[in-house]
Amino acid sequence: MSETLSLRHLIGGEWVGASTGLESLNPSDTADVVARAPNDDGSAMRAAIAAATEAFPAWSQASPELRSDVLDRAGTAILARREELGRLLSREEGKTVPEGIGEVARAGRLFKFFAGEALRRTGDNVDSTRAGVEVTTYREPLGVFGLIAPWNFPIAIPAWKSAPALAFGNTVVLKPASLTPAIAAAMAEILHDAGIPKGVFNMVFGGAAAGNALVKDTRVAGISFTGSQGVGAGIAKLAIERQARLQMEMGGKNPLVVLDDADLDRAVQCALDGAFFASGQRCTASSRIIVTEGVYDRFVKALTEKVAALRVGDALDPDTKIGPVASEAQLNTVLGYIDIAAKEGARCVAGGERLKLSKPGYYVAPTLLVDTKPDMRVNCEEIFGPVASVVRVKNYDEALAVANMGDFGLSAGIVTTSLKHALHFRRNVRAGMVMVNLPTAGVDYHVPFGGTRKSSYGPREQGTAAVEFYTQLKIAYTLA
Repeated sequence: MSETLSLRHLIGGEWVGASTGLESLNPSDTADVVARAPNDDGSAMRAAIAAATEAFPAWSQASPELRSDVLDRAGTAILARREELGRLLSREEGKTVPEGIGEVARAGRLFKFFAGEALRRTGDNVDSTRAGVEVTTYREPLGVFGLIAPWNFPIAIPAWKSAPALAFGNTVVLKPASLTPAIAAAMAEILHDAGIPKGVFNMVFGGAAAGNALVKDTRVAGISFTGSQGVGAGIAKLAIERQARLQMEMGGKNPLVVLDDADLDRAVQCALDGAFFASGQRCTASSRIIVTEGVYDRFVKALTEKVAALRVGDALDPDTKIGPVASEAQLNTVLGYIDIAAKEGARCVAGGERLKLSKPGYYVAPTLLVDTKPDMRVNCEEIFGPVASVVRVKNYDEALAVANMGDFGLSAGIVTTSLKHALHFRRNVRAGMVMVNLPTAGVDYHVPFGGTRKSSYGPREQGTAAVEFYTQLKIAYTLA
């Protein structure tokens, strides 16, 4: 059995706190304790905010080259250790090793991308309506940012929140997910070793008490949160009351539309990848598959065969295609929705049960539900597991109408050989991101990310859009 890591908070450049209170278990083998970490009651969080507040003036005024160099060194170190860290991620979160390594590589690339953005000064010189007056606009950092990250992408999401905040001169307090502290701690250690000044990047482990302390503190200029709608609503209330800058990503119920003219093999592969890989634990997962009646039966038959053939097992096993879900709570949620679907009249053609393997783990068979109705709960509520439901529709117009149902609007996809329908779908589907002949899951690290309706709130994350959230515009008038 692998070593159990002892983790501590990173506050003001020092590793502090007793490694007790939280445990992360290997979801592939729950007898394996991956790490133990402190569970903050709010006091460590307040100390971290104080350290970040103290460090902000110097960091915000530092040369952008200094900030760029730190981020670039961190990115280089993450990429150099991608295989080691990828295995740690897979052991702790349950992704397969290729998926874990891929996520770590994404984190490294994010730091290197924002190392470049740190040097990109944006602003304008504007002609004034008054003679002799010069008008200049430029962007400046705001202060301390509180970053609350989820467990499903436990290094990529902390990276895509931290890297731009730091690149543009802000200081950071990161609260990683309690399920996955070890991989977040590895990222923090790399930043520390890359030479980030004391107090510029801080990390505190904990649950609701730590999160509330972060969101309520008036020294925190902005909050970036990724997680559930329920938790997000509480964070929004606290942050808006004190007028903090706020950015939230809160999930999706993403439609993949398959038309009669689609390349069937491509449609099946898009559905399989989008719905089931990473055990379906992606906010961009293709959890609703909407298929026109001319291809419905052939598509369901082909996808059922592919889903039934997926090998579920230990995330560290090279033969595994689908790892476990991340926790017992997530397993119970997934099984609960499968039961709800059966009671509502859905037909299960693959999976549908918990799996008992040689090691105790949170294994569930990839599940395909067919003949579902658009208003069933499995088509309206985020399940966050390896479950996809299929809806039969008459034509493109009905497919678009069903795709636009519900409260979510993160990602949407269409598989078709019709340029007319592809272009119409891109313009008319109610989603922040649109995929044509691609899975709904899978986005580039240098491109903005975000949705519409209840999926997202505030400015977009990632890419060049990140500057909108992590800086504010200043306008200066000067009489020559």
